[in-house]
Amino acid sequence: MKTRSEEKLTEWSHVNAAECAPSLGLASEQRAWRKMDMTVLPLITMMYFLSSLDRSNIGNAKIAGLQHDIGITTNQYSLALTIALIPYVLVEVPANIVMLRIGPRVFLSTLVTLWGVACTLQGVVRDYPDLLACRFFLGFFEGGLPPGVFFYLASFYPRRMLQFRMSIMFSASAFASAFSGLLAAGILKMDGVGGRPGWAWVFILEGLFSVLFGAIVFILLPNSPSSVYTLNREERDIVTLALFGDGILDMNEQTNRGRRSWRELGRSAVQPQVLLLCSAALFSGEMLILFCSYLPSIVAAVGYEGTRAQLMSVPPFAVGAILSISTAIWADRFASRGATVIFFSLLSTAGFAIFLVANPDFVHRALGNHARYGSLFLAVPGTYSIVAPLGTWMANNTAPLVRRATSVALLTACGNAGAILSTWLYGTLSPAPAYTAATITLLVLQVGILICAATAWAYLAWRNRVKARRRAEVRVDELGTMPSAQEMSDESIWFQYVM
Repeated sequence: MKTRSEEKLTEWSHVNAAECAPSLGLASEQRAWRKMDMTVLPLITMMYFLSSLDRSNIGNAKIAGLQHDIGITTNQYSLALTIALIPYVLVEVPANIVMLRIGPRVFLSTLVTLWGVACTLQGVVRDYPDLLACRFFLGFFEGGLPPGVFFYLASFYPRRMLQFRMSIMFSASAFASAFSGLLAAGILKMDGVGGRPGWAWVFILEGLFSVLFGAIVFILLPNSPSSVYTLNREERDIVTLALFGDGILDMNEQTNRGRRSWRELGRSAVQPQVLLLCSAALFSGEMLILFCSYLPSIVAAVGYEGTRAQLMSVPPFAVGAILSISTAIWADRFASRGATVIFFSLLSTAGFAIFLVANPDFVHRALGNHARYGSLFLAVPGTYSIVAPLGTWMANNTAPLVRRATSVALLTACGNAGAILSTWLYGTLSPAPAYTAATITLLVLQVGILICAATAWAYLAWRNRVKARRRAEVRVDELGTMPSAQEMSDESIWFQYVM
């Protein structure tokens, strides 16, 4: 039996995108989206927060004695980071296909619970093989989250409302890395409690909280925009109409999703904008995981020690979260994704350049350490803030629904594949305190991001001009009526790319 929203979609099936686009001017519309935000965003943001926290806490555990206590070398530590990324990358595209079949509520809540168990078990490891096993399963269960939550948000909001919500969600990653330092500084005082070292309690307490939150997600997370329980009937109609008109919601996508997903994966992989944005994600992934796992060590290398190194890793992440959200407001207002990607890439480039120039081999050590720590306020915000506009840019410019799911998953898979190199850059291939080779590598990758983003922007602008000319040439009697947004792929002349 059809819900009221599904019946409305049937009534609206002949309406085109321009007629459905949300005006956001009426009080009822604004109230509907506020309710959507209050219902969806806290759950999605907390899931992403916990994922980032449970993935990055090994960096805090390292400088708290993990490496010494279980007797592992720097190379073995790097391998422990790498072993989590391999399943992380491999499951991302299949994960979105599975989520399309079983629904986000069951899928995402299960992921949160299982990676919480894997994180908790890291606190009871006794040797290196135990740590590797825990890291593998942590990556396996966490891997489905980034593409899942990116696609989830892209299914709940119109295209020009998406980056602000993406930035709020992704700012959780920066806050998690900041909070991880604060939390670790407090938890480490439990050293010796229950016969366990302080770093063990970092894993145990954070993991158990994730297990608990998985149950909360299962109870509260809506499966679709039409099932958001805080919206009344009028508000559900407002949301459904806006998503329908923007090509986000499509009642015809309910069947054969699994088979179509694999077909759309092949189509997505050859689209120029997908290839360019995935390349940018590949380059940026190096730096993202690097700061998750190594920033406390980098801060320690510029003159801070112990708990102070944990605490001094917090401010750069906090600046990154604030900058990401504030720029997203502008980006949504003007539908400008490429400009924000380029801006953040330039910011990181400046940060890494300062870090390189202030090498202790070239300048006075004290002065160089101050400059290098200051450079983190450019490199870290630029690195963290670039992910939300990249994900939004991909979601905005791929359609229909199944292609969007696979393209977003490809983007996150490329980002995490690129991160594998970063697990070896700092300490293994490029020793402290200078990290010269690592910094040069990251500078080159930033140039790669700039080239990819600028090329993608130019390509999409050119395609929009071509489509505009073709639309002007089409006679009404040849076309009949303009197709609805749900009948289009992003290749249609009626689909306007977001810049």
